[in-house]
Amino acid sequence: MNSGEHRVLIANRGEIAIRITKACIELNLSFSCVYTDADRDSGHVRFARENGGSRSLYCISSYSDANEIFSVADSCGATAIHPGYGFFAEDFRFARRVAEREKPLIFIGPSWWIIRELGDKINTKRLARSLGVPTIPGSDKPIYNELEAVEFADSLFAFQKEQGFKFSAIMVKASAGGGGMGIEEVTDPDEFRSVFRRIRNYAKRQFNDEGVLIEQRIYGFNHLEVQIVSERSGKKHVHFGTRNCSIQSSGNQKRIEVAPGFASEDIHYIFNAASVLDCITSHSLSMAREVAYDNVGTWEWIVTPRGEPFLMEVNTRIQVENGVSAAISNISGQGKVDIVREQLRLGLGADMGYSQQDIILKGLALEYRIIAENPDRNFAPWVGTIEKFGWVAEDWLEVFTQVPTDCEYEIPTEFDPNLALAIIRGDSLDQLRKRGIEFLEGLELRGADRAGLQLQSNISYLKDKTALILEF
Repeated sequence: MNSGEHRVLIANRGEIAIRITKACIELNLSFSCVYTDADRDSGHVRFARENGGSRSLYCISSYSDANEIFSVADSCGATAIHPGYGFFAEDFRFARRVAEREKPLIFIGPSWWIIRELGDKINTKRLARSLGVPTIPGSDKPIYNELEAVEFADSLFAFQKEQGFKFSAIMVKASAGGGGMGIEEVTDPDEFRSVFRRIRNYAKRQFNDEGVLIEQRIYGFNHLEVQIVSERSGKKHVHFGTRNCSIQSSGNQKRIEVAPGFASEDIHYIFNAASVLDCITSHSLSMAREVAYDNVGTWEWIVTPRGEPFLMEVNTRIQVENGVSAAISNISGQGKVDIVREQLRLGLGADMGYSQQDIILKGLALEYRIIAENPDRNFAPWVGTIEKFGWVAEDWLEVFTQVPTDCEYEIPTEFDPNLALAIIRGDSLDQLRKRGIEFLEGLELRGADRAGLQLQSNISYLKDKTALILEF
């Protein structure tokens, strides 16, 4: 089946739905979008309506109802489903159902058995250790029994005390979790039992798996990522560089991402930054080869202040920050990279058509997550109406948003108040920072809630943090 014979059902919302739709158009693929009543004014609904035919838009009651998604797939004649990120993106049961139902479809993402294997932090840790990939000290099997968990936690606290750690702490994580969810820090051994029970119950509710991972807490680290892209055959793998995602909210949610992961030409690190980046990319690729990874994925790492890398987890999906890696990437003879487009093209079985030697990584880029929230109140979300939203267009700037710029927009209360992603490119770190501030200062963002109180956003927070990007 060639590209023109495919119809992709985009089972997501907002800016990622728009980006997938645009990629479909560029690849000559038919598409269908879904939306809920709360999203009726979203930009992805307008874009689908203006650029698609009669089968381009379907109203559903929930983005999380698999039966509704499949009903729409059958109604519109879809041949593939793109889950975007969130919702069903890392749900191996959904991906398996897509592939094995009576009317099978193509899941645009890794094969379901890869999502299952790498979606579990403990399976990932075992695989990594078998390949000599460094992982965070901690449990290498799911812990379900409370007494066993307490014993393991006590051993980690004792080890840290023996090593003379100034602060002792461990992390308790849902084994099947991801994206910074289902994680708590414990600094007092007497509090461990209650935290373990809370995370175990959370894991059961969210992932139907009570498995818990217990790890040593590492302070002062940087959060780095490696962007992997693989052919459907599982035999060809490349990376599109690294990202630094260390600027996060109090809830471990990313707010600024920068590519590449370090800037050794502009900043002096006490370790060999280039060597660390080479190390994490080579280890990530070795794991991709071992599991025959077959689509887009991200290998997440922490790097200690001494330059020691530890694999944290693998995200088996397109990530919000894919665009910041694309912004520094070119393919020889083909030009600018669009990782969403590559995910679609390769997910439908196309040959990669290039190797690592053809990928050119140049310059720097950062991504701002523009959100209606109050960073001074623990990043509390703000709800209201956007009255004005606009920015100054620049050739070094790209903005992805579902918020209309020509009319008012009421932020749906059902979802996180993410307004836009802004990607800025620069030739040097100094230029990147200046352009970032220039964009933020030129951004027009106004609104009010029902009580008439003015819109709250993280713009000032992003300005303050821009000076710190890539600093360790």
